[in-house]
Amino acid sequence: MFGYVAPVLSVLTDEQKQRYRSVYCGVCHALKSRHGQSGRLSLSNDMTFLALLLSSLYEPDTTQASARCGIHPVKKHPFCSSSMIDYAADMNALLFYWKCEDQRMDDHSLVGKTGETLFRKAAKKVRTQWPAQSVAVEQALSELWKEEKKTIPDPDRLCNLSGEMLGAVFVPKPDDMWAPILRSVGNSLGRFIYWMDAWEDYDADHRKRRFNPLDVYHDRPDYEDFCKETLELLIAEAANSFEILPLEQDLDLLRNVMYSGVWQRYTLITEKKQKQRKEDAHAE
Repeated sequence: MFGYVAPVLSVLTDEQKQRYRSVYCGVCHALKSRHGQSGRLSLSNDMTFLALLLSSLYEPDTTQASARCGIHPVKKHPFCSSSMIDYAADMNALLFYWKCEDQRMDDHSLVGKTGETLFRKAAKKVRTQWPAQSVAVEQALSELWKEEKKTIPDPDRLCNLSGEMLGAVFVPKPDDMWAPILRSVGNSLGRFIYWMDAWEDYDADHRKRRFNPLDVYHDRPDYEDFCKETLELLIAEAANSFEILPLEQDLDLLRNVMYSGVWQRYTLITEKKQKQRKEDAHAE
């Protein structure tokens, strides 16, 4: 669920890098202040993107400060604070809790069990403050788990449920005029992330005989092309909705993530697969 929605830092200007880091650190500080020191363990680039997106759209009052922390104990680092950054931090904690719960249920993972225990209180707090988003995430995951237990799970339904979950998270103001567009961005990104995660995990899942939603497609002769085309379609849907929003602040930075950053893991994994194929061919 986490780790795909990040900028390509190498092509950002120094100013853009500083801006991104200040919001990233802002989400980190918000996690600590709202959910305790352990809250920082859930920090992700994905919700930093959400913080930037919502800040650009709603232009909330923002304060700038600098502070030392465990990661930066010597030199103070600038960070931003705002209502939208607080919201992104809350959603970060909520999603991390359910990610850990999913891991705990899937393979009785110690990491999942520990994370679920650490973030249980945070999830309850977020549910009180953001009931619509929390209930939507819970309902989507409940339906997703039910679908996964079927004899032949429907990969499209699984993908769509993941989209519904992130779609709800992208909407801090359900009655706002921009809510449908934000939901569409989150929905398409959620489906993109689900498909990308399944594609990335396929070999490991196959070795360990775990369920993977792409099992039904893997025997296709055009499997790799089919997966890439599906990912391109999903991210194009997200980008089309994204471009409707009246964004000005950080627009180039946000586009960096939307059009390039989301593909970084795909490119890295594809290169590894190609290298492995060459090594296997030489070995024969």
